[in-house]
Amino acid sequence: MPVSTIDPRAALVLVDLQNGITGAPGAPRPTADVVAGCAELAEAFRGHDLPVVLVRVSFAADGADAAPGRTDAPGRSGPRPEGWDVIVDELAGHPEDVVVTKRNWGAFHGTDLDVQLRRRGITQVVLGGIATSLGVESTARAAHEHGYHVTLATDAMTDLDADAHRNSVERIFPRLGESGTAAEIIDVLADTR
Repeated sequence: MPVSTIDPRAALVLVDLQNGITGAPGAPRPTADVVAGCAELAEAFRGHDLPVVLVRVSFAADGADAAPGRTDAPGRSGPRPEGWDVIVDELAGHPEDVVVTKRNWGAFHGTDLDVQLRRRGITQVVLGGIATSLGVESTARAAHEHGYHVTLATDAMTDLDADAHRNSVERIFPRLGESGTAAEIIDVLADTR
């Protein structure tokens, strides 16, 4: 479903746009293109006095607060490099932005994201970030379950795998909300203000 409207109380929620993640190659889009698109969205939201939420993933140096559980996927072991969890320069430096630190794929569980949104009267979240099928999709699912209107900026996100990205965009996101490009969302935002 194309983007129909941006609620008067909408927030932009950008997932995992931090040094240690944006340095990896993205598929189907380069991460640099995603960061640029997200920066444009952030400027548009700020320009309309709407909240920008920057979600980052971080763990204690010893990993003690990382999500537990056994998986078949190979894990990352050892310490992460200094600054890996720092928000990228293109988005950082705006004191009015809300920064949420998560320790899971999704940005709702174990964080104050829902409290931050509800206290601001937010009814709609616009999502972008990395990785589409992991952090973005998990956050979109939870936002939908929490009763927010969900809009997905599909060209302002990328994945580790192009097929995983495509599956989220084509099969999962239509069940959770509306999708559009960053430019379409910015145009609808301008038209509704």
